[in-house]
Amino acid sequence: MILNQIIFSKKKQSKGFEEDKSSEKPLRSVIKALSWRFIGTLDTLIVSYVLIGEIGLATSIASVDFLTKLILYFFHERIWNKINWGK
Repeated sequence: MILNQIIFSKKKQSKGFEEDKSSEKPLRSVIKALSWRFIGTLDTLIVSYVLIGEIGLATSIASVDFLTKLILYFFHERIWNKINWGK
């Protein structure tokens, strides 16, 4: 019985390349990053405005925050996508 499992699992693996269904495509990571950053940027804009009281400066802070965290989140997602732990 165990021998059958070993033989059949080797036959399935040797048939060729199989697409990794547990991995997500980079475009999905970008869309997730954009949607999350939109929410995060609104939060940063509101908090900055409440603390500083100037909409221009709050908008500048939120803009820089949006760009830097968007890039960081994208690479964070791609790295975690390569880690099999917990899948």
